[in-house]
Amino acid sequence: MIRLRQLKLNITSEQNLKEKVAKVLNIPVTDIIDLTIIKKSLDARKKDNLFYVYEVDVKTNLEDKILKYNKSQDIFISPKEDYIFPVQGPYLKDGKIIIVGTGPAGLFAAYILAEQGIKPVIIERGEKVEDRITTIEHFWETGILNPNSNVQFGEGGAGTFSDGKLNTLVKDKMFRGKKVFEIFVENGAPQEIMYENKPHIGTDILRKVIINIRNKIISMGGEFHYNTCLTNINIENNQLKSIEINNSQTIPCNHLVLAIGHSARDTFEMLYNKNIEMSAKPFAVGVRIEHPQEMINISQYGEKFHKLLPPASYKLTYTTKDNRGVYSFCMCPGGYVVNASSENNRLVVNGMSNYKRDTANANSALVVTVSPKDFGSHPLSGIAFQRKLEEQAYLLGKSHIPLQLYKDYKSNKTTTSLGDITPSIKGTYSYSNLNELFPNYINDSLQEAIEYFGKKINGYNRDDAILLGVESRTSSPVQIKRDEDGLSSIKGIYPCGEGAGYAGGITTAAMDGIKTAENLAKIIKIKKD
Repeated sequence: MIRLRQLKLNITSEQNLKEKVAKVLNIPVTDIIDLTIIKKSLDARKKDNLFYVYEVDVKTNLEDKILKYNKSQDIFISPKEDYIFPVQGPYLKDGKIIIVGTGPAGLFAAYILAEQGIKPVIIERGEKVEDRITTIEHFWETGILNPNSNVQFGEGGAGTFSDGKLNTLVKDKMFRGKKVFEIFVENGAPQEIMYENKPHIGTDILRKVIINIRNKIISMGGEFHYNTCLTNINIENNQLKSIEINNSQTIPCNHLVLAIGHSARDTFEMLYNKNIEMSAKPFAVGVRIEHPQEMINISQYGEKFHKLLPPASYKLTYTTKDNRGVYSFCMCPGGYVVNASSENNRLVVNGMSNYKRDTANANSALVVTVSPKDFGSHPLSGIAFQRKLEEQAYLLGKSHIPLQLYKDYKSNKTTTSLGDITPSIKGTYSYSNLNELFPNYINDSLQEAIEYFGKKINGYNRDDAILLGVESRTSSPVQIKRDEDGLSSIKGIYPCGEGAGYAGGITTAAMDGIKTAENLAKIIKIKKD
């Protein structure tokens, strides 16, 4: 196979990819046996000349001739880029592993272990996806919350009710990320996630993929137990001996994966009381901001091509005059703002898009960095900070999502009517004054940043841009200490994924799950005499 990179095609000429490859390699099209896209990105720097940039692998019988006469650094033998599980069995027969949580970290740890013949037991406090969907839609319609099964908790984790974005900046020498994408595709995700620069699945397709992943794990010998909450751990001589579920049943356990997600506040408190080492970590809080998707498309693509391309995303960063970071996060083209609460009398929002990203609005979290300097150094102080904001948001909106137009946010007055933008929301909203939600340094930072972002995206600071609060679950406020082998300060416990403070987003959490599976396999591998 030959790798060809920096292959440029006009956005209206995608169908000519094979012909372009043949021309660059100087071979007949008929001599291309197979063509695999490795990467695809859009170069939109010049709005009157947009083009896609491809990297492809080409199978041809003329490989030797091409390489002999090639003078370009962009043509070379395709490198091997496959994930190989680094720990080969046999494994201990009594090496039973319990995984807490069915978000991407827990699911992918289970999947990889099951592929190796190590049959995991997976417990999940929430419901399976099919039941979870019904419960969440009922909550959006009625406001009646199930604290154990909601947008934060349940099979698939919080990412199941998001945009399904798979971006990651993590260095990946072992190709764990590629393995994650392969598993997604094998279980029903779109093939293009393997090569697109900003891949996404969409919450509607991701739900089906999660069900297929579950069924595959079961077919390989794994077990799933829903509505099953970890409520205690039992330790002897700093070694895990058993766990308690639902405050009633004790199960012997020597190997426990904690893939609990960033919102398992009661579990964090239980672990802290058991003296597992953890610390408070920085995160970010702010609002969701909505704009017309067409406005974002025109800004990103230009007037000439914006109707020919998929809904556009953006990524914005800014450092305030007080040296505080503000940035866009989890941007959802053509999506919804959703009520993502997980505790009664507290309110939090998130963003969600279906695969087609076909609503009228773009939304994104717009968040301000906070650290233990702002909320205290106690390991659980970040949780207390989040809860205070979420309680205020609940009161401010009278149990509904508090909404304010940007012009009113600047003027510090309650919104009384909408402008030209109709909100795209799952749940109910109430006109509010978000200045009453945040401390001054967050309000000042958001306003300063939005004005700056208006210079980057025309109309970003428009008067009728919609702000909704509170976005407070950007990442875990806690990090559970673990060593180079993935072990916590208590032997037998493996903190994993976003909740443990070692990942951010679906792909990185899934990769961390794979890494945790590798560490577990080392422990239960039968040692040779």
